[in-house]
Amino acid sequence: MTRSLDAKLDAARDALAERDGVVVAFSGGVDSSVVAALAYDALGDDAVACTARSETLPADELDDAKRVADEIGVRHETVTFSELDNPDFVANDDDRCYHCRTMRLGRMYDVARELGIGTVCDGTNASDPGGGHRPGLRAVDELDVFSPLLAHDITKSEVREVADRYGLSVADKPSMACLSSRIPTGLEVTEERLSRVEKAETLLRTWGFSQFRVRDHEGLARIEVAPDELDAALDTEFIRAAREHLTDAGFDHVTLDLHGYRTGSVSPDEENEGSDPVVENVFDREYPVSED
Repeated sequence: MTRSLDAKLDAARDALAERDGVVVAFSGGVDSSVVAALAYDALGDDAVACTARSETLPADELDDAKRVADEIGVRHETVTFSELDNPDFVANDDDRCYHCRTMRLGRMYDVARELGIGTVCDGTNASDPGGGHRPGLRAVDELDVFSPLLAHDITKSEVREVADRYGLSVADKPSMACLSSRIPTGLEVTEERLSRVEKAETLLRTWGFSQFRVRDHEGLARIEVAPDELDAALDTEFIRAAREHLTDAGFDHVTLDLHGYRTGSVSPDEENEGSDPVVENVFDREYPVSED
């Protein structure tokens, strides 16, 4: 028998209420925001949302996390660490998300110990597990993180419905993987590459694009926007601004991907770790050349 969403939410709140307190790994995205709201309902001031700041977290996302924590009313803490201190992460192999999630959740446990709290929660939902390579979820399992959405079979679509019920501004927010997901697997993650991707994506956000990525192919910027926003990306004023700002940010070339935005189109995004990890390198193709 299929449980109603209300029954699932009641079970999730009850499971959280049994804890002496929880630290929620809080990105400010819709999944972690719903977990934080449920935890605050269940535990009040014994629920803490914690955001880990690092080079891979855009400044705008940190601002969003602070704002959404205020909407919920939950206590919000931040900690700082650097994935770039870990050579395994910098190498950017197929397990990059595992190394990132292990470090990030490790900092959550540090905060939990300091506060005398025994449980760390995350926003893994029932739609996340599946076939393919899922290194981030492996880290969640190894560290014994409690995932109330997953434990009580709350899917991604239901998460958005719950966020809407709570009146959260992130109910329709697109998934936002960390900045390192814009760098192709096998190409080292560096502060320079992360910085220029963040500057490039800030431009797209300023121009009003809602679903986008700027992929960094060794100095070539590949802009992806949602298919219904391609017309706006072809506007001559935007093209001029993109070329100027992305060149100033450190890119040598700027391109627009006419396929539009696709998760996992350059490396295993945290939002879709089972995707095909690397796109075909069209820049290495041999094309016919005119004899003229």
